[in-house]
Amino acid sequence: MDWSPGYREMPPPAALSGSVSCLWVRVVGPGASAATAVLPDASVDLIWERGHGVFVAGPDTGPVPSVSPPGTILAGIRFAPGAAGPALGMPMSALLNQRVDAGDLGAAPATELARLLPGSLPPAAALQLLARAAGEMAAAGPADPLAAYAARLLRRPHARAETVADRLSVSERQLRRRCQAAVGYGPAMIRRVLRFRRFLAWADAGAPGGDLAGAAVRAGYADQAHLTRECARLAELTPAALVAARSPAPRRA
Repeated sequence: MDWSPGYREMPPPAALSGSVSCLWVRVVGPGASAATAVLPDASVDLIWERGHGVFVAGPDTGPVPSVSPPGTILAGIRFAPGAAGPALGMPMSALLNQRVDAGDLGAAPATELARLLPGSLPPAAALQLLARAAGEMAAAGPADPLAAYAARLLRRPHARAETVADRLSVSERQLRRRCQAAVGYGPAMIRRVLRFRRFLAWADAGAPGGDLAGAAVRAGYADQAHLTRECARLAELTPAALVAARSPAPRRA
């Protein structure tokens, strides 16, 4: 892993591919603080910070401002939708829009994680231990297959949240409960967030063609006005401002 200033991701080891989306690091150089807004992605992250230790970034429903002072080093594991709740042994709806120290969660897996990963570790060792611990947690608490499959269905551009329960042969109430526990919110919000991430992926790719109306429809929105409303709710920015903010660096906010 490259530990020079910047943000970068790497794919998880093969053993974690079913429960972890990626490993990542963020390094802030010595010159100045780095400010950004973390945008919703239907995921939960375990994050180690040098000098601090481990905390959990719960599922977000809007932008979360983040300011990192000079010299900050973060190493993270991003759980795939449906994996975090079982791995951490607690409902992810309890962590909605929150950042909580692992030792304060009360759940046994998180408490053990806090003990194993003090902020005094070398960053490379912390990332290695974080990946190993995530694997052990996922093995002990496998992803909820119903919630994970629902998330996969809702990744499709024109998926309809209200038809997923029928597709999975469960009641809407049961699906909502399972998704809230494993992901943090119900199918309708999962769909909104994953649709939003499709638009961000287009922006991160350099907004090919530059056609917001066309990009909105391809992402699954009814029209450009629908995209504009959702960007205001999920990022507090217009689509054009989001595209400008994410260019030229194709990185998750």
